[in-house]
Amino acid sequence: MKVRLISVGERMPAWVADGFAEYRKRLSRELPLDLLEIPLGARGKGRDPARAIADEGAAVLAALPKNAHVVALDGRGKPWSSEQLAEELARWRMSGRDLAILVGGPDGHAAEVLARADQRWSLGPLTLPHMLVRLILVEQIYRAMSINAGHPYHRAG
Repeated sequence: MKVRLISVGERMPAWVADGFAEYRKRLSRELPLDLLEIPLGARGKGRDPARAIADEGAAVLAALPKNAHVVALDGRGKPWSSEQLAEELARWRMSGRDLAILVGGPDGHAAEVLARADQRWSLGPLTLPHMLVRLILVEQIYRAMSINAGHPYHRAG
């Protein structure tokens, strides 16, 4: 199984890119992870925010791997503990399909993206900066892999 993280937003600070690269390297043998950044739709004075969301959504849908299992990060999605994510990851791997995880822009996902998603995942009720979401996401995927492998990285208490 390959994982494609499709994230709206570009040019993350170096510390985000470095952190993401570290976890990506840790995952490389067991779970290849590809990052695709989608440009933000045009926002600002005199611009229609709905148009920006629609443009981002169209680009996200166009970037989906064929036949992938699609998980959209969404504040109204299901929150999973690390152990529950590990169970989901094991199911996704057993399905034999590639996985696409979608991170929306500042206004969330277009309705068409949410309609295409096989699952919706919430990182919880906190509002998180976009750059942190990317790091939290890749760290939690690494943690789920570690749980499934019986690796001591995860210390449940």
